[in-house]
Amino acid sequence: MTLDRLRPLADRAMAPAVSVSVRLGVTPATVSVVSLLVAGAAALAFVAGGGWYVVGAVLVFANGWLDLLDGRLARRLGVDSPAGDLLDHVIDRYADVVILAGLAAGLGRWGLGFAAVTGVLLTSYLGTQAEAVGLSRVYGGLVGRADRLALIAVAAVLEVVVGPIGPALPGGVLTPVGWLLVFLAVVGHLTAVQRFFAARGDLA
Repeated sequence: MTLDRLRPLADRAMAPAVSVSVRLGVTPATVSVVSLLVAGAAALAFVAGGGWYVVGAVLVFANGWLDLLDGRLARRLGVDSPAGDLLDHVIDRYADVVILAGLAAGLGRWGLGFAAVTGVLLTSYLGTQAEAVGLSRVYGGLVGRADRLALIAVAAVLEVVVGPIGPALPGGVLTPVGWLLVFLAVVGHLTAVQRFFAARGDLA
């Protein structure tokens, strides 16, 4: 959750973009939909491979930036609501799945992609399920969405300049993106379990 601690700094940094969006009449829902399209473009770049990984990294950062913008824009316009929150979370999850699927497809590592996707989805599910049973939404854990997007972007750049590294897993030696999928799978499921026990303790 390293980058999530920087939310106050992000709020200040996003202020000019929020002001411009207000002047242009951009709605939070529009920003959310565009963020999903950007995630899809990033996935296609990862599937293409080669130098396109760098393009994908830039698009992943753009997706994260738009994800920050929609919520702050909604609050500035006074239109933040449960419906908007629901839309934001659904789009974020689809974006996560699309990006990770693109990474897995680019490597042909569908098993790792499945493990990473399920870890990410269960992490998010446990965070909101706590709220569903009467607790506050749980954001704690080892890696939040901001950290995850940053790691994906860094791994994508390293994919171009490093190549296969480390010991081999079944199927051969992994590249930086492959090891990232392993990391997200392990950390995602550990974070989900961590959130479960944290919520369970609060309910006891």
